[in-house]
Amino acid sequence: MLIVTVKYVILVMRADYNGEGGIIALMSLAQQTAKRRSVKLLLGMTGVIGACLFFGDGIITPAVSVISAIEGIEVSFPAASHLVVPLSIVVLIGLFSIQFHGTGRIGIIFGPVMVVWFLMIGILGVLAIIHHPGILLALSPIYAIMFIAQHGYLSFLALGSVVLAVTGAEALYADMSHFGRRPIREAWLFLSFPVWHSIISVRGHC
Repeated sequence: MLIVTVKYVILVMRADYNGEGGIIALMSLAQQTAKRRSVKLLLGMTGVIGACLFFGDGIITPAVSVISAIEGIEVSFPAASHLVVPLSIVVLIGLFSIQFHGTGRIGIIFGPVMVVWFLMIGILGVLAIIHHPGILLALSPIYAIMFIAQHGYLSFLALGSVVLAVTGAEALYADMSHFGRRPIREAWLFLSFPVWHSIISVRGHC
C-alpha cells in the first residue's frame, strides 16, 4: 500500500502531460528533455513498446478479473462451478456493450456501487481489528527483515509474489485524464487506502 501511495499517488501522478497520464504521456515528457535525436527516437520506440504491452494487458485483464470474481460462487455453491464461464461471458458482453457511452456515464453507475463495496469491506475490516487488534503487528517491517535473515536468497524470490500485489496500480496514473489528479488522490487516500488496510487485517485474521 505504501508503494502505491508514495510511488503512484504522490510522485508519478505529478508527471502529467497537459493532464494526461500513462506511458505515452511519460514518453512525451521524456522527449521534451532529450536533446539528441537518437535519444528521442529511442524514447519513442520505448513508448510504443510500452503502449503495446498496455494494450495486451487491457485485453486479458477484463477476462481474468471477471472470471476471478465470479469464481467466488464456487465457495458457497460448488455445484454451480459449471456456470462460471457462461456468467463471465455474459458480464463481459454487458460491460463492452455499454462501454461506448464513455467513462463519465459508466462511472455514474459503477461509482456508487464501488463506494458501497469499499465501505462494506472497510466496516468488516474495522470490526476484525477491534476483535483482534494484534493483527496490526503485521504492518511492522521487523517481520520482513526476519524473513529475509532466515531465508536468504529464497526471500528474494518471494519478492516476485509481493510485486504482484501492486500490479494494476498503474491504472491510477493511466486514468488521470478521465478523473483528474485530485479526485484520484482523494479517492485513494480517504477511501481505498483505509479499506485495503482493513482487507489485509481480515485476511490476516482468516
